[in-house]
Amino acid sequence: MSSPKPLRAVRVLDLTNVLAGPFACHQLAHLGADVIKVEARDGGDLARQLGADTELNQADMGVSFLAQNPGKRSITIDLKRASGKEVFRKLVASADVVVENFRPGVMKRLGVGFEDLRRHNPRLIYCAISGFGQDGPLRDLPAYDQIIQGMSGMMSITGDPANAPYRVGYPVADTIGGITAAFAIAAALADHQRTQATFIDVSMLEAAMATMGWAVSNLLVAGREPRPMGNDNVTASPSGTFRTGQGLLNIAANKQAQFEAVCDVVGHPQWKTDARFADRHARLKHRAELKHLLEEAMSEDAATAWWERFTAAGVPAGPVLTVKEALAHPQIAGRGLLGSFENVPGVGRDIRVIRTGIKLDGHAPSVDTPPPTLGQHADEILEELGYDAEQRAALRAEAAI
Repeated sequence: MSSPKPLRAVRVLDLTNVLAGPFACHQLAHLGADVIKVEARDGGDLARQLGADTELNQADMGVSFLAQNPGKRSITIDLKRASGKEVFRKLVASADVVVENFRPGVMKRLGVGFEDLRRHNPRLIYCAISGFGQDGPLRDLPAYDQIIQGMSGMMSITGDPANAPYRVGYPVADTIGGITAAFAIAAALADHQRTQATFIDVSMLEAAMATMGWAVSNLLVAGREPRPMGNDNVTASPSGTFRTGQGLLNIAANKQAQFEAVCDVVGHPQWKTDARFADRHARLKHRAELKHLLEEAMSEDAATAWWERFTAAGVPAGPVLTVKEALAHPQIAGRGLLGSFENVPGVGRDIRVIRTGIKLDGHAPSVDTPPPTLGQHADEILEELGYDAEQRAALRAEAAI
């Protein structure tokens, strides 16, 4: 069976840059949507210049771009030119979805905002991703992942009391904003009774805070302000990261039976009736003592050995891996999470990228084409819109495309 394509009849115009918007459209492309990147003529998506490979950055095919843009087509359009606007409006008339992550008001000032575009496509789904949303006192401020991590409270509870606040080690707020947008777009597409255009307003700040449900609810409902706890779990003990004789091991003994199994595995069944550890609340109060005793008991063997023993006893546990180790693990290698493309144009070599992390009917969604070079599909897309060779040449002469 080929890769499932539930969005195969959907066309998405991706005007976004860097991560949140491209990540949203990355999900839609893997689900079968025809995603067309509409990029600026002078360099396109900024992510083309970002990543760990300097040569690829200089070639406008940076690793950051490659990661989020497989399966998309690219056309460059100057939206400040009348003829460029005309091309874009024709594209909109052929599309189902427009996604942009400019500051609020930019598209309107260009003359191609939601109200204009809905006249060209009365059933258009228009998704605007911004740092703070389309209204409110901060609506006009720029926002990057680190800014959102700080302002959401996320950083204040990341790290331990000695070093917090800490940022999460990858652009989690951007990614959450993107996946929230993809979810909202998919929901709008699923509304078969929709008869008019839909405007989706995604605030990265709100999307990030929506994922902090437990931390936020402890404050809102129980009046307990969240605080950084390092690698410990706020709700249970022993639940966190523990040193062993070789390597770190995560243990999540969140149930009483799991705690008792831990005691048996490490050879200290007497802890089950120790007043300090006998029930959940006592263990939380004496968390530090229990952790010290567990690490002392586990110092005789490596994390991999303890992982096997805990798993056999029904205790959730797992090693702390590097990214390289995680990618090489058979669980990842055998599930179809990684996609590969050979001799990619603009890159000059094979590349591997991450897909979506889901399966449909047992198959991992995939795309057939690698990330595009800047404007690679302009002629192909313009032909689909009815522009002949002479008209395309005229648009190029005007620097509209």
